[in-house]
Amino acid sequence: MPEKMHFTRMDEGTDEDFNILKRVHENTLKQLPDLLMGMLNDLSGDQAYNLNRKEHSLQAATRALRDGANEELIVVALFYDVGEAQGPMNHGEIAAAILHPFISEKNYNMIKYHGLFQTYFFAAHLGLDPNAREQYKNQPWYQQTVDFCAKYDEVSFDPAYPNEPMSRFEPMVRRLLDKPWRPPASVRT
Repeated sequence: MPEKMHFTRMDEGTDEDFNILKRVHENTLKQLPDLLMGMLNDLSGDQAYNLNRKEHSLQAATRALRDGANEELIVVALFYDVGEAQGPMNHGEIAAAILHPFISEKNYNMIKYHGLFQTYFFAAHLGLDPNAREQYKNQPWYQQTVDFCAKYDEVSFDPAYPNEPMSRFEPMVRRLLDKPWRPPASVRT
């Protein structure tokens, strides 16, 4: 039988209860690479584009890899759209929130805002402002996000482009996400 916490209110929990909770979080972190790769695989059902969103993500990561990007950016390129099925209007925020403990602030903000930056390429077709991203012009992650969208996102809808297989990225994913559990930054001193 699995260990179980005994409190009905957190303020009544014991050291033993919270050590169980810590072990639960550690186990969850061990499962995170497989969960994210499963979420990515679930995007393979989208047939509205020339290739499904899983292949789009693999293509973005492949382009980053072949461009000589660092491992963190390659993994970010693999998962930046993983929240599409859960929240198409804020999918970047979903992916950014999941990856935030493992990546730099620049990459976090790049993922979070890439959807807005990507509209530069299509907003005019929908009567929207293609320059909406300019509101972030003074942010330290602005140019990186512009470049990411231009080099890896908007060009990755090509069914003829030879993607690397998921197995090429899996070790990178596991290395990036292999961090010990720590309380949220707002709790640490």
